[in-house]
Amino acid sequence: MNTMLRKSVLGIAGLAFTGGVFAGPVAAHADAGPVEGKPVAVAVQADKPDTAKLIPHGVQGAQSKITLNDEQTANAKAIIAATKKAGLPERAAVISIATSLQESKLENLGHLGDKNDHDSLGLFQQRPSSGWGTPEQITDPEYSTLAFEKGLKQVDGWQDMPLTEAAQTVQVSAYPDAYAQWEQQAADLVAQHWNS
Repeated sequence: MNTMLRKSVLGIAGLAFTGGVFAGPVAAHADAGPVEGKPVAVAVQADKPDTAKLIPHGVQGAQSKITLNDEQTANAKAIIAATKKAGLPERAAVISIATSLQESKLENLGHLGDKNDHDSLGLFQQRPSSGWGTPEQITDPEYSTLAFEKGLKQVDGWQDMPLTEAAQTVQVSAYPDAYAQWEQQAADLVAQHWNS
């Protein structure tokens, strides 16, 4: 009985296979008619940095945003390029840009006369008298970013700190919580320009 059942199953399987072989080529040659279509354009976008890497703690407090002109955008791109040159991750660029947004609104400020905070200059309002470099160095976006990030790298655990704490540890500002308000715009700028 077992042999009979096996022969029946094999016979049915054989018929199914044979039917598939014969029907397959016939179906493949069936006239489907003309195929009309337009070429499909596929947009390939470079990978953007992961938001979880850019803002690992979520933004803190109300966020500020300004419209950037070409010079400010170029300065944001210069900060990103310097961050890459330093071999630091996207998060360092977010902290750097947020700091610059707070300190100078991403403007490479020279001496402001009576409005100047001591001898603060550049994107990060760094002071030559505090050892950040010469006025020429501090007003060079790459140099000032690398100087800021050198200070950032000396902060133990900066990668895991809220942005305002990491920035304040380097900057020692009179307004330590002010950096937090720029985190979203800084992250948006890094996401937009990191791979451009």
